[in-house]
Amino acid sequence: MTKRSAPWPMYVPEGTKKVGTARVRDAGVLPAMTAAQREIYKRTGNPPQNSALDDIDVTDPFDPSLTRAPKKPPKYRNSKCEHDGIKFDSEKERSRWFHLIQLKAAGRIRDLRLQVPYVLTARKQRDNGTWERASKYVADFVYFDVDAGKEVVEDVKSVATRKNRTYIQKRKQMLAVHNITIKEI
Repeated sequence: MTKRSAPWPMYVPEGTKKVGTARVRDAGVLPAMTAAQREIYKRTGNPPQNSALDDIDVTDPFDPSLTRAPKKPPKYRNSKCEHDGIKFDSEKERSRWFHLIQLKAAGRIRDLRLQVPYVLTARKQRDNGTWERASKYVADFVYFDVDAGKEVVEDVKSVATRKNRTYIQKRKQMLAVHNITIKEI
């Protein structure tokens, strides 16, 4: 950093319009403001909206909203939504919920439940005393199909999410541990 050649406050000769890229204001001439506007300007440093002051950048450089990165879209391009206080991970899942409600009203299914957890591996203690947490699978919908006479576990999946390695592993564990085949919609 270089030292200033002139002491601060800097001396600016009369009639100078610009110093470098900065515009010089005439200190004697202040724009017309009411007493209230002047008091607000003194206390906050913010010019009144209808004043004749030049446009001054009053944004705070340390404001976190200015430095926040733009929001990334979801990995699978789903859009979360809500209906009657129930939150859904995708519009496709919400649409399936509406369809299942119609089936329930028609008497074709019963005992409709949302977001049902299934434990795949129980919590275990290691040799060194630390704990390995349990792993679980959360089904989107579980209901009893009256026509088939059995309980159905449903998961709403797109073509891309059906290929997810974690999901495939949990689907296989559901079959091995609980003997349940997941119906993918």
